[in-house]
Amino acid sequence: MNPFDIVKNFKIRYKLLFIYSATFVVIVCLASMIIYSIVKTTVEENIESELKNATALILNNVKTAVSVSIKNHLRATAEKNYEIIQRLYDLYQNGELSLEEAKARAADIILCQKIGKTGYICILDGNGKVLKHPKKPLEGLDISDHKFVQEMITKKNGYIEYYWKNPEDPLPRPKALYINYFEPWDWLITVSSYRKEFQKLVNINDFKESILSLTFGKTGYAYVMDTRGNVIIHPENEGINVLTKKGMPRRFYKEMLQKKNGKIIYSWRNPNEAVFRKKLVFFNYIPEYDWIVASSSYLNEIYAPLNSIKYFIIIIGFASLVIFIPITFLLSSTITNPLRQLMGSFNQDIVGTFSNRLVHMNSHDEVGQLTFYYNSFMDKLEKYNKELKAEIQERKMAQEALKLSEEKYRSVMEATPDPIIVYDMDGKVTYMNPAFTKVFGWTLDDSYGKKMDHFVPSEHWKETMKGIGMILKGEILPRTETKRRSKSGKLIDVSTRGSVYRNKYGKPVGSVITHRDVSEVKHLEKVIMELGEKERQKIGNDLHDDLCPHLIGIEGLTKVLKKKVFKDPRNAARLGDQITGLIKEAISKTRRLARGLCPVYFSHGLESSLRDIVSNTQVIHQVNCSLDFPNKIHIENDMVVINLYHITQEAVQNSVRHGKAEGISISLKSWDDNWLLRIKDNGEGMDQTIKTEGMGLRVMNYRAKLIGASFTIKSQKGFGTTISLTLPSTMLS
Repeated sequence: MNPFDIVKNFKIRYKLLFIYSATFVVIVCLASMIIYSIVKTTVEENIESELKNATALILNNVKTAVSVSIKNHLRATAEKNYEIIQRLYDLYQNGELSLEEAKARAADIILCQKIGKTGYICILDGNGKVLKHPKKPLEGLDISDHKFVQEMITKKNGYIEYYWKNPEDPLPRPKALYINYFEPWDWLITVSSYRKEFQKLVNINDFKESILSLTFGKTGYAYVMDTRGNVIIHPENEGINVLTKKGMPRRFYKEMLQKKNGKIIYSWRNPNEAVFRKKLVFFNYIPEYDWIVASSSYLNEIYAPLNSIKYFIIIIGFASLVIFIPITFLLSSTITNPLRQLMGSFNQDIVGTFSNRLVHMNSHDEVGQLTFYYNSFMDKLEKYNKELKAEIQERKMAQEALKLSEEKYRSVMEATPDPIIVYDMDGKVTYMNPAFTKVFGWTLDDSYGKKMDHFVPSEHWKETMKGIGMILKGEILPRTETKRRSKSGKLIDVSTRGSVYRNKYGKPVGSVITHRDVSEVKHLEKVIMELGEKERQKIGNDLHDDLCPHLIGIEGLTKVLKKKVFKDPRNAARLGDQITGLIKEAISKTRRLARGLCPVYFSHGLESSLRDIVSNTQVIHQVNCSLDFPNKIHIENDMVVINLYHITQEAVQNSVRHGKAEGISISLKSWDDNWLLRIKDNGEGMDQTIKTEGMGLRVMNYRAKLIGASFTIKSQKGFGTTISLTLPSTMLS
């Protein structure tokens, strides 16, 4: 039997008691669990954080002590050899030794020394070339391409740590060196050794007390051991081997030595204790010295505050429940007694018409109000019964009229040649006409009730979201050129226009978007632009290849004429000079005209043309201008080159004229499968929230669309302007 079937027949006071009691118990239990969980998590996080921080502190102390020992030892050796070379140099200065003898003695002294087992001293010149080395084959080798050698060349004097891998080593090993620069001979004296060999230099007493002073809880402590199980620092067990010492938890230590880094929990009983307790240990590995540093604490000491909280919650819960039961009975009686009287009144007049089913009101509380609303309901029910029949008839007529209207507008949209799609306020499709299916391939059956996110290319989402925002505000979206993706994946150039539609109460319920395929128009515009550019190139080439040589010939003939004139030679010579000057000026103007008609001139490519823009900007406008152009790029598509040139030229002119820029940078860089052309200035910038009617930006945007590129502009008043053009790499060929 379902227990709820029994409960539902209880009296209200018992139901209230059952519901309130159950709710109270659930709330108390949940609150207790949450409080206990939060406190437990906080305690765990605090102790884990404390153990981790302590382990990290120990690790840093050890590393710091070893690094200081290494640095001091290498420095002392380097300075000692520097003094030896200085003495030999002084003997050479005094004439007691030749330069070759002094250098040879210095090299012999340096090469005979070893640092530890594998450390050595070598000499490099100031450019990173090996002059003297214990391994003769390495002498004369240029090793300046290594990062640590470049740091040596830069520092000249000082300490450097780095990783080095010998051919016989499986992995790079940490290494340290100290350099002294002997300037008279341009020698870099380098003393180097693997850091692991300096382990014997570490004085444990330097940090032993700081480690032993760390405590966690009542009995938690920190310790250090090596991977062979030898305890290096410990409050009680220093000097023993945990793997061979009897009574030690070997399985735990073996796991710890195998993992080397992490945390582990195990059971342990101290000699003076009767029971085992669980213990939490955090440990880290120092590979250079084969040490493991660890911090430990007992779990019962960590969770001691939780037991007090648990007992406190249990006591409070029972005490509250004992007080809660009589209060519940008292409150429920104030509700059930009036309801019982009201039910008796209902039972007396349960049969009859609506107007006769009235109940006498005895009180003014909620039950009295319920009686009043019941009587009012009976009075109005008769009236609503009559009005309901009339409203039903009226609704039938309205539905028929609405159906007729919908059929009329649907027939209009289905006959429209432009694709139309209708969305609800959540952006889901509710209708699309046959023209939409014909152009884009999507049908109403496979799109109804779904969002058309795949219909909009990712690069056009920003402008699409802006248009959706306008429509949702109740504004009409003006005709906008963009791209949409068909079901087959083809990108189609379209112009869109949209508006919101409302129900009979004026509330927006969706949007209607009309698309017009402008692919053919875009193609014709591109063809026209290509024809115009080709014609300009032809005129420019004709001027350069035909008119200019002709004028140059005239200049030559004039010079010959000058020589042959004997009558009044002074005036004739002056006249000839004037003619020559005019012809030179005509040649110069013709060349400038040719370059204006064909900016990407003589097939020199985009780089040469952009460098002309940079040069002209610096010379004519006195504005600092730079170009970053990759050598590996080669653009074969002339239309792409021409439009990139014009876009750059227009952007630079805007920066100089309107932005008052003092610095302009032009860059063309590879980015994924695209090329990014960026023109950035430090001018006055502009407020992009204010619409501008300037033709410059519109022309640049138009040219970008012609070559299949996306055009963006970022500008802020007083912080300059950046124009970016993203071009797919497939458009370059």
